[in-house]
Amino acid sequence: MTVTLCCDVSAAAWLDSTDSSWGKLVCLGPDGFERYARLRFIPDPTETGQREGDVAGDEDRGTETEQLRTAVDVLSAHTTTVDACYFALWDGWGVTPAGGSARPTWQLPDRDYFLFQGPLSALGDEDQWREALRTSDARWWLPVPAFVWPADRAWCLTKDVDPHYASIGASGAAIEDLLVRSGLDLVLSDPADTPPHYS
Repeated sequence: MTVTLCCDVSAAAWLDSTDSSWGKLVCLGPDGFERYARLRFIPDPTETGQREGDVAGDEDRGTETEQLRTAVDVLSAHTTTVDACYFALWDGWGVTPAGGSARPTWQLPDRDYFLFQGPLSALGDEDQWREALRTSDARWWLPVPAFVWPADRAWCLTKDVDPHYASIGASGAAIEDLLVRSGLDLVLSDPADTPPHYS
C-alpha cells in the first residue's frame, strides 16, 4: 500500500467539528479522548522568558520523525485500521502532491493542509512520500505531518509547526503504553489547560 492524496476530505470533518479553539486543536488535538499526553522533542522551558530553542535537548533522542515513528509503533496496537490512516501535511512546507493540485485540499483557520491516506507504516517512510510528493531532490527532507489518525479514530497525533512537542489523544490504555515506552519523553496533559505554546 502507498500514500495517496485525498481529494475527498470528508475523513477530516470530525476535526472541523470540534469545540476546541484553533490553538488547542492544532496543539493538543480534538476533544473527546479519554487521555492526552505531550511527546516532547526537547524539554519544556524552565525559566521565565526562555525560548524553546534555548533549552538543551538530549542528542540521543533521535529526530522528531524517529520519535514519532516510535510513538506510532506503540499506537498501532490501539487501532483496528493500521492500513487505513490519514496524514495532513501543512502546505507551508512547500510540498506539491503527485498528480494533484498544488492547492491545499483541507483547511482550518490559519492553516491549510494536503490530506493523504495510507498505512500507518508510511509515517517517516521517505520512499513512499517521495512518490506521493513526486520529488527526487537528494536534498529533500520529509516534513512532519500536522495530524495523523487511523480511520477508526482510536487516537489522534497532532504536531503543529511551531511547538517543541507533539500531542496525542487516545484511550487510557494507549497513553499508559506510551508513558512506559523507553526513548520517549511524554508528560500527561489536560485539554482544559492552555497549551504551552498558544493561548
